Amino acid sequence: MSIHQALTIAGSDSGGGAGIQADLKTFQELGVYGMSVITAVTAQNTAGVQGVYPVEMAGVIRQLDSIGEDLAPDAVKTGMLFSADIIREVAQAVRRYGWRQLVIDPVMVAKGGSVLLQQQAVQALIDELLPLAAIITPNVPEAELLTGMTIRTLAERKQAARQLVAMGARCAVVKGGHDLSTNQAVDVMYDGERFHYTESPRIDTPHTHGTGCTYSAAITAELARGSDMLSAVRTAKAFVQAAIADGLGIGSVHGPTNHFAYRRKGAVL
Repeated sequence: MSIHQALTIAGSDSGGGAGIQADLKTFQELGVYGMSVITAVTAQNTAGVQGVYPVEMAGVIRQLDSIGEDLAPDAVKTGMLFSADIIREVAQAVRRYGWRQLVIDPVMVAKGGSVLLQQQAVQALIDELLPLAAIITPNVPEAELLTGMTIRTLAERKQAARQLVAMGARCAVVKGGHDLSTNQAVDVMYDGERFHYTESPRIDTPHTHGTGCTYSAAITAELARGSDMLSAVRTAKAFVQAAIADGLGIGSVHGPTNHFAYRRKGAVL
């Protein structure tokens, strides 16, 4: 039996709701063996980020090579990369080991407002990593930073997705969670030829910590399982919607979502 494998390159969330922890939970729930390269350790809970401690560069490089020299991920995702130097090393590893199914979640700011990507790293992400991406999955603030646009409408989300593909990504999804003008959360996907839309009812809850990590991890897992991109995006949307709807009620502020919910509904495996 072939074992599907996925790699996450991201930061550790001590609270367990986002980052490496959310990614590995999502991989497991979708039947994929998960591996990790940790770029930074955060002291973090549902109230915010209390500290960020980057892994020294030699440690990041050695983790990347340890995976590349022995294991063969079917898909790879990036989350919190923190610095331009780390981004450049990740891009080199992606090229060196031929990791084709690259999902970029451009993690820049935490739910509570803490900056998780240094300013000079944004350009490195655009120049070095974006051209290697099978798909990039920004929310609206991240898409604004990457494209230089102001994004308020669905038409502007479509324009941003088109621009991200023009910048080098094979596919882009600009998520609609920040658009509070509608009771539907509409994500816009552009695959270089046409637009696709996935939508779900907006759920009024503060417990959405880690949704971006979980969404991109679900796409990664589905690509590792052999799904086409549109199917992977649709499954990821359903996975996150279930995780938000069946909340855990953990923590005092922005609680985590429920990574058990999708499988518990009998949706997969």
